Amino acid sequence: MEYFENLINEYPFLWSIMKFLIIILFVFFIINYLRKYLKKKIPNLTVRYKSQKGVEIIGYIVLLIIIIIYFTGTIKDFTVIIGLFTAGLAFTLQELILSIAGSVYIFLVKVYTPGDRIEINGIKGDVIDVDSIYTTMMEIGQWVNSDNYTGRIVKLSNAFVFKGPVYNYSQDFPFIWDEFNLPIRYGSNIDLAKSIIIKTARETLSEYTMNSKAQWNAVVNKYYIEDAQVDPTLAITLTDNWIQFNLRYIVDFKKRRLTKHVLHDKIRKEIEKTNDAVILASTTLEVIKIPDVKIDLKTPINT
Repeated sequence: MEYFENLINEYPFLWSIMKFLIIILFVFFIINYLRKYLKKKIPNLTVRYKSQKGVEIIGYIVLLIIIIIYFTGTIKDFTVIIGLFTAGLAFTLQELILSIAGSVYIFLVKVYTPGDRIEINGIKGDVIDVDSIYTTMMEIGQWVNSDNYTGRIVKLSNAFVFKGPVYNYSQDFPFIWDEFNLPIRYGSNIDLAKSIIIKTARETLSEYTMNSKAQWNAVVNKYYIEDAQVDPTLAITLTDNWIQFNLRYIVDFKKRRLTKHVLHDKIRKEIEKTNDAVILASTTLEVIKIPDVKIDLKTPINT
């Protein structure tokens, strides 16, 4: 032990260099440890790459500060360096920190829970899992028409709950309004057409209408929102080509496509029973034949 003390006293510069190398190796060890930790904990390739690069950049900045401080001796309190390193690390990992904060916010405020259908950051789907960093969704829409699954499972950072709106299809009120248009030809029995559409809608949607009324009343009592019509409604618009019937109705958020199919099919069958008293309209294009043009090349031309 005395030998090392004598060596330090005899060669202070050598000891200073050794201390400097030990500090540098310690910083490199911390950087590599953080990079490996992030590689294990962050499955998203883009976020993981950016986080690792951020740690690496912050590490190099800290090394530069240590070199300046060590050889100039202007700051002797090493805790300042640790504070700077911690602040830089927090700035670099802000996405990860926001994700963890987002998971706490989702849990406490109940923004959504597994089983809800939501749209967030332009992605729509059913929530199948919420962990400390990511929300996992079964995607719907995109290239698939209507609200059908695409088969893709999407992992989305929980930080997005702070960055934009979250559309929830099922929280508090698991019904949505839907509508479609029916073109009816001019000259049809309009009153008969109205009765067919409304009667069919009420019979088909009676269960949804009855179940939604009680839940809608609860929503009206909970939020500052005006009461709305949950029974099927019909609006008529006169166009240049036909009379447009717009049917608006309420439906279970997971059965929108099936319900629209059932309504179209039943209305079609009822219209077919009217013996052309009600006729569905369509866009018709009539192509007129171009008349024949005869040219007599044998007739002389007077000049």
